[in-house]
Amino acid sequence: MKHNRLTLWLPAVATAILALGVWMGYTISSARPKQQPTTSSSSASANRAVSKLDYTLSLVDRLYLDPVDTDTIVERLMNEIFVSLDPHSVYIPLEELQAVNEPLEGEFDGIGVVFNMTTDTVVVLNTVAGGPSYKAGVLPGDRIITVDGDTVAGRKIEQDKIVERLRGRRGTKVKVGLERGNVEELVEVEIVRDKIPIFSIDAAFMLRPEVGYIRLTSFARTTHAEFLQAVAKLKEEGMTKLIFDLRSNSGGYLDQAIRMTNEFLPAGKLMVYTEDKAGNQQKEYSTGGGTLTDIPLVVLIDDYSASSSEILAGALQDNDRGTIVGRRSFGKGLVQSQIPLFDGSAVRMTIARYYTPTGRCIQKPYDKGEEDYIMDIIHRYEKGEMFSADSIRFADSLRFVTPKGKVVYGGGGIMPDVFVPIDTLDMTPYYHAATGLNVLYRYTLEYADRHRKEINSIRTLEELNAFLDGDKRLLEDFVEYAKGKGVKPNRKEIRKSERLLRSMLRAYIARNTELQDVGYFSQIEPIDEAMQKALEILGEQ
Repeated sequence: MKHNRLTLWLPAVATAILALGVWMGYTISSARPKQQPTTSSSSASANRAVSKLDYTLSLVDRLYLDPVDTDTIVERLMNEIFVSLDPHSVYIPLEELQAVNEPLEGEFDGIGVVFNMTTDTVVVLNTVAGGPSYKAGVLPGDRIITVDGDTVAGRKIEQDKIVERLRGRRGTKVKVGLERGNVEELVEVEIVRDKIPIFSIDAAFMLRPEVGYIRLTSFARTTHAEFLQAVAKLKEEGMTKLIFDLRSNSGGYLDQAIRMTNEFLPAGKLMVYTEDKAGNQQKEYSTGGGTLTDIPLVVLIDDYSASSSEILAGALQDNDRGTIVGRRSFGKGLVQSQIPLFDGSAVRMTIARYYTPTGRCIQKPYDKGEEDYIMDIIHRYEKGEMFSADSIRFADSLRFVTPKGKVVYGGGGIMPDVFVPIDTLDMTPYYHAATGLNVLYRYTLEYADRHRKEINSIRTLEELNAFLDGDKRLLEDFVEYAKGKGVKPNRKEIRKSERLLRSMLRAYIARNTELQDVGYFSQIEPIDEAMQKALEILGEQ
């Protein structure tokens, strides 16, 4: 059975790992690193190395037989330098810097649409409320056919190339031709690009009459402010307990993680400390001014929760605050500082380790090289760790004890207080065929098109549930649709996967409404074992 589960999950995991690469897990210090003391010998060695490199490059430039682009050589050397350090120290070329910084800065310039390219056409799922596209009259369900007069639909143009066409400096204009419902002619609109916020909170809503749910995807510059707004709103709606979801949150700014942690702890509690090359420590203590110091709390983590997520989870765990639920986190305990270079590029360099309040460094080993480091999560799957906590082993030397006597471990992520394995029992070959070929998702897009008027009118979870509950043939219609797309019905497997299929259909349809991820996660809840365990811990099951 374990082997079958592994077979089902490994392809998806491998894809995710390759996509994330070394960017998985980052803690960015907002402060510039202090100048470290250097010995005369180390300084002399560094000077000799620089002189040697400069001299060699000058020789190549002056004497090498064929023309050589020394700038290209330097770019390659920069990458090689940082590859040899640790998996999280990187060189960021100028042309990549903006894209790398945007998720952390909380904004970018663009037209403000949420879209999908399931086929060769950009389908607008939603527009940012009050944003450029919203003001220009772009509607959910519109297909973008032309951009500035050039056809972009049906040409197999890469998604990032289309994004480049749509984005641009705020104040500039772009003309798009839209295919809309039953309108025969293209609807042409001119959109004035503007600042578009990137929110680090995907969803914040009441899961039960007293239980709030907040899902945080990163620790960006605006995260703490977003969080306070979400908490205030949920408290007005009756929240007295909280499920805080940090799953797949790969990190961000260290100061934001500290501010967030402070919201949960009474005064005088050590939250985290860092230690640099010279042995200097910086300790951070809670102020007691948090908004959630007494609220019953469950924090959800998984193997993709990294860095700043682990700082928060580790601080709460070590202070015996709340309950950590899920699977062992990524295991990243290094702090980076982003340092600009004279040509507009930057280096993101590891300058310190961080430690949880009990003294744990949760950084997993990286001495076997970058590839082994990246593939660590695959190795966890292969060992069965995602299905059983018993397969996880920690060395006794990494054992620590919290003030209330709870045993915790360092050396490779945050082990949750309550382990929740991946549930693959409902994942039949039929389900994988329907999702692997993207048939299920395409069906929900077409479904939203057929019900566009009702979809666009939904404003609350109550309205969403009433709409979805009213369709008694949703699953049956999907099975027929999937059959037409080459997914042969298997009634036994459909029955086994019915709960999963219904929830996913409802969740993807919900994402086409104004509720977006709030709607999605509200529909996922019945099949989310970690959320169910959190509700049980909070006395809501």
